[in-house]
Amino acid sequence: MSRPPGRKQENHKISRELFVLTYGALVAQLCKDYEKDEDVNTCLDRMGYGIGIRLIDDFLARSAVKKCRSYSETADMIAQVAFKMYLGVTPSVSCSSAAGNEFSLILDKNPLVDFVEELPAERASLCYCNLLCGVIRGALEMVHLAAEVTFLQDRLKGDAVTEIGITFLRKAEDRKHKRNK
Repeated sequence: MSRPPGRKQENHKISRELFVLTYGALVAQLCKDYEKDEDVNTCLDRMGYGIGIRLIDDFLARSAVKKCRSYSETADMIAQVAFKMYLGVTPSVSCSSAAGNEFSLILDKNPLVDFVEELPAERASLCYCNLLCGVIRGALEMVHLAAEVTFLQDRLKGDAVTEIGITFLRKAEDRKHKRNK
């Protein structure tokens, strides 16, 4: 079925509360399906990765951003544009290495945990929002940036903030040399 000419594509949005509750139900079901937290974390990361490799197309089309020239610009773009666009929050960014390839996204407020008070004691090693790591890793991979993405701090585990660490796995100089060959 084709769309009539001149008709604008509709953006279907769900409420933030519905998304957060649905995500919570997903994590709860995974906790029932898997005994080990590591298995749940891996599953959430894989799901996020699948979302990230598809979401990057939407992000690039809707944001009309220019190509980032450095890892620092990329980390800023993730924080200031992507997080704001999809989660409605803007984490702060800090570089945590002299090489300039390690960054932290620090969230004062994590919207995915709006209705979660704390993790059960038997789920102490669960990374409740590990889906976010997979999304970031998948999206970066689709723009040819290999990265390791992990949670460094989590409010659900008693930390003051939620912190996501991004380590770009290739140095910027390596990428330039490959292009010049």
